[in-house]
Amino acid sequence: MNNNQLHDHKYDHDHDHDHAHDHDHPHEQDHHKYDHDHLHDDDHAHDHDLDYPHDHKHRNGFMGMLEQVFHLRGHSHQHGSKVNEEAFLANEEGIRTVWMALGLLLVTAVIQIIIVTLSGSVALLADTVHNIGDGLNSVPLLIAFYLARRIATRRYNYGFGKAEDVAGIFIVLSIAFSAGVIFWESFQKFLHPEPIQSVGWVAVAAIIGFLGNEAVAILQIRVGRKIGSAAMVADGLHARTDGLTSLAVLLAVGGSWLGFPIVDPIIGVLIGIAILFITKDASITMWYRLMDAIEPDVLAKAESVVQQQPQVQDVCRVRMRWMGHQLHTEVVIAVDAQLTTAESHAVAEAVRHALFHEVANLAEVVVHVEPWTAVGTAVFHEETAHHEPVPESLAAV
Repeated sequence: MNNNQLHDHKYDHDHDHDHAHDHDHPHEQDHHKYDHDHLHDDDHAHDHDLDYPHDHKHRNGFMGMLEQVFHLRGHSHQHGSKVNEEAFLANEEGIRTVWMALGLLLVTAVIQIIIVTLSGSVALLADTVHNIGDGLNSVPLLIAFYLARRIATRRYNYGFGKAEDVAGIFIVLSIAFSAGVIFWESFQKFLHPEPIQSVGWVAVAAIIGFLGNEAVAILQIRVGRKIGSAAMVADGLHARTDGLTSLAVLLAVGGSWLGFPIVDPIIGVLIGIAILFITKDASITMWYRLMDAIEPDVLAKAESVVQQQPQVQDVCRVRMRWMGHQLHTEVVIAVDAQLTTAESHAVAEAVRHALFHEVANLAEVVVHVEPWTAVGTAVFHEETAHHEPVPESLAAV
């Protein structure tokens, strides 16, 4: 693929933090005569690019469809497109974390099943089956991370990162459903209180359930915050709700052992209320992601980085949005109108370079350059000013 093709295909977008600038390239200068949107990657040394093997022998039928959807058999990063190394590693860490979480939950469930077999407790069996079902809620998140491996297409211009946020919806609904189940079972026990059978075994299973789910919660919340995955954090909070449920069982066992079976539904209602608060926090987080909201401190940091660039006369606009666990950024800057196209390009590249280094989870930066004079930039926008979608008075809201 030649340089002109690389400029035209903005989907094939690599990011490198060690830029080897070649501002005298004729194709670059010609390109900038018509468009100041800066997506310039063909003139960089690709230290961070990953070439992945591609197996062109595709299977047919159902297995072939699965391989194409999830990019199995090493065909996730070819077809003339590459993925930024840090974004790729973050996605792989997400996949690895979900598999580890599923493994921990599987081990926890197996131990609980063994205890169910030894104790013969029907109630404990129901709780174990419930925990296994909740553990399977991590599967949509795993699918989303595999989908994120796919390169952008003409229909899905921004790639498939948003699948992660869609998975987050299912996770939030699952957390809310867990709260509903706990309230229902608690009210049933208020109406028909009965002592817990096999108290010792149930206590052991509750401790194991709490430890297993809390370990998963700590793992997923930590990694989710590290890679910027709101859906993974929500899944970790879901695991924490299951751990709280197991803890409630342990407290109920103590009450039953002391001769107060009414403790069981009381603790259940309190845990249900705690899960409602977790549901609220997870819902707000996923709402922000689905509405392309950005954390104010992240936006402020990006604006500060741009403002610190010496040849930037004005920062007209900075917009950021999450695509799954990756940030996409649009920047509009004003530079001296007397600069040549190549010099303006160099300023734009300096802005992109600084942002990649200073802002975490940044996958793409688009920089638009405007000419600046002592009277500002408005004079250059007379023809299109009435098309601006956001009034300037609302730009900071």
